[in-house]
Amino acid sequence: MKTEETLLQYEPMISSMLRLLHIRRDHENFRQAARLALWTALGKYDPSRGHFAPFAHRTIRGAMLDELKKESRYGESFTAVEGETLERLAGWADAPGAEHGDPRMDALRLAVSGLDEAERLFLHRLFELRLSQAEIARLEGISVSGVKKRRERLLRKLRNRMTGCEDHWA
Repeated sequence: MKTEETLLQYEPMISSMLRLLHIRRDHENFRQAARLALWTALGKYDPSRGHFAPFAHRTIRGAMLDELKKESRYGESFTAVEGETLERLAGWADAPGAEHGDPRMDALRLAVSGLDEAERLFLHRLFELRLSQAEIARLEGISVSGVKKRRERLLRKLRNRMTGCEDHWA
């Protein structure tokens, strides 16, 4: 089998696998991992052990699952910080632009001051202490996905408060 022909033949399987595994972003990264797995499968295939299609399917699926695991481990270990503004949430008075009178900083201070103690502690752990999501999950007694959801809800709440969406004021 030629590599190009095989790739064309198995592209629909790769696309189907993306949907079945609910991969909604970084499609090219996962497609590339699947193509490499297909190429590897071609090299390792032993016709005496059965048809190529099921072997290719298992190999491609395994490669995509490995990529998902890598992505998950990275996400558990590192927390993205959304620019300098969120670092200022931690209360660093000497941060550039942190002087009073900056309307964005005033809005941020006001938004943070309206948070409850647990939310402020969460922000402290996330941005000032720079704990990983896995460490925060352990401290809070929740899953890493719970930390991710809480982080997104809290950041959305702060954004809404900063832009004057009064229906989100608690």
